[in-house]
Amino acid sequence: MTEYSEAVETARTYYNSDDADNFYATIWGGEDIHVGLYEKEVGDIIFDASHHTVVKLASMLNLDSSKKVLDIGAGYGGTARYLVKTTGCYADCLNLSEIQNERNRHLNQEQSLTDKINVIDGNFEAIPAEANQYDVIVSQDAILHSGQRDKVLQEVERVLKPGGEFIFTDPMQSDDCPAGVLQPVLDRIHLETLGSISFYQQQLEKLGFIKLDIVSMPHQLVNHYSHVLAEIQSRESELVKVCTQEYVDRMKIGLQHWIDAGKNNYLAWGILHFRKAV
Repeated sequence: MTEYSEAVETARTYYNSDDADNFYATIWGGEDIHVGLYEKEVGDIIFDASHHTVVKLASMLNLDSSKKVLDIGAGYGGTARYLVKTTGCYADCLNLSEIQNERNRHLNQEQSLTDKINVIDGNFEAIPAEANQYDVIVSQDAILHSGQRDKVLQEVERVLKPGGEFIFTDPMQSDDCPAGVLQPVLDRIHLETLGSISFYQQQLEKLGFIKLDIVSMPHQLVNHYSHVLAEIQSRESELVKVCTQEYVDRMKIGLQHWIDAGKNNYLAWGILHFRKAV
């Protein structure tokens, strides 16, 4: 049986719960469960905004049918399906939630993509792959769930081919975030810390990566959680049919903590794009 660190096991238990699975499938639409790119402060559809993030990531990559991609923390696998459909690449989806992975496999089968996408139950702190296996590694809003983010980055470096690309997003604290102000956010997600843009850049450069681009968009984190909170409020009677009221109430409180911290410039979010040295 696979062993997980405490932080990863906490995330696994959460994402395997009926409440979480039903919530994300209902509010996000069952393809993606990451931060979206919004054109308006109100009124954008979460499903569409989440897809916009995937399209943006894809536009920054040079993929074709000869390339193999690994998505770490793949959720329902929407990113891999889009990349495979639009570029012809092969993709592995590594994810800790067996419940999410079941949905991912079902969607791949429905869309006739099982020959191109492999879904792996596993942990990005110990990626089950040999060294130098992948041309591209992607991750969307997942690495925060590790209490050993430096170890995750070491694993990315190990399994990525020389010259390969690593592109990811993550909810982070701002580089100048005052001490202690994020405790309500950290308590809600059962973490002791968040990463930051400077942390990821420094750690990756220590591992020999070269920065290609950092697109900082902290406003999109606030937009995203504001849209999710508004969606919960407008669809609460529907949600409580598939989620417990306690879960919905906790989610509303937690989202408000994220929104408040973001508006106070304590949080960061964006697209970080690096290349492993040849």
